[in-house]
Amino acid sequence: MSVQERRERERAERRRLIVRTARELAESEGWDAVTTRRLSELVQYSQPVLYSHFKGKAEIVAAVAVEALGDLAAELRAAREKAADDVSALRAVARTYMDFAAAHPAAYDAMFVQRIDVTFGTDESPQALHDAFHEIVSVLRPFAGDRDLETFAEVGWSWLHGLATLTKGERLRPDHSASRLDLLVDALCRG
Repeated sequence: MSVQERRERERAERRRLIVRTARELAESEGWDAVTTRRLSELVQYSQPVLYSHFKGKAEIVAAVAVEALGDLAAELRAAREKAADDVSALRAVARTYMDFAAAHPAAYDAMFVQRIDVTFGTDESPQALHDAFHEIVSVLRPFAGDRDLETFAEVGWSWLHGLATLTKGERLRPDHSASRLDLLVDALCRG
């Protein structure tokens, strides 16, 4: 391995460490706790080293969002592929989405609530976002009928996001989460 290749590998490893540490800190203490000073201490690199990877906290949050989108896509794909039929696949993907949002509230916040400099809905969108959206499109394809599939998927995703956000904010009755998910799946199945 050349010196240049080694440096590039080390740089990529440092970047992954910063993103992973930021994500862990945000999940345990919230995004307000994530500062470049705190991250520098935790990853044991100087702030100038952090700034050589990211211009600031906003870029770190965006990197966490993209990484989390990749994780979400993988979980949605696994849920879809294990299902026996189209309705079961939709139910499994919806449940997995809700579980992901509940298990990773800071990452979910970075992905869909915080303002980040990540393009959504275009060819320039990160591959992880395309992959996550593809899973939603795939599971809704059998129910779209004559409607534009991607628009139908955006609406289905919006419904899931609304449920996830209201659930996280404790704005819904906690003992009715299964009923809400059943209603959502039934509504989407009917197209």
